[in-house]
Amino acid sequence: MQTSIRLVTITLVLATGLVLVPDGRAEELSRAAMLSASCEGCHGTYGRSPGAIPPIAGKSADYLRETMESFRSGDREGTVMGRHVRGYTEEEIRLIAEYFSQQSEQ
Repeated sequence: MQTSIRLVTITLVLATGLVLVPDGRAEELSRAAMLSASCEGCHGTYGRSPGAIPPIAGKSADYLRETMESFRSGDREGTVMGRHVRGYTEEEIRLIAEYFSQQSEQ
């Protein structure tokens, strides 16, 4: 019974949150989270890398965008980043940068 009440409460909170957010913004958040999921394979969940790969959570959106653009242009070298970022449009890079800039470092 407790689990049912919690599930209903969580569902209502999430549904209410989606109703209060304008449709376009809710879609953009989902797209940003989806695009960022591939980054989490190396940079850690929410960009909080526990290992040798640099963490990206909480970095400024401008810094992240400029870094990704440097990898894409070849001005900055990396093992896989250049290949990954070439597959994204400028808008997708902006969405990814904004997503990780909004994540807490801890």
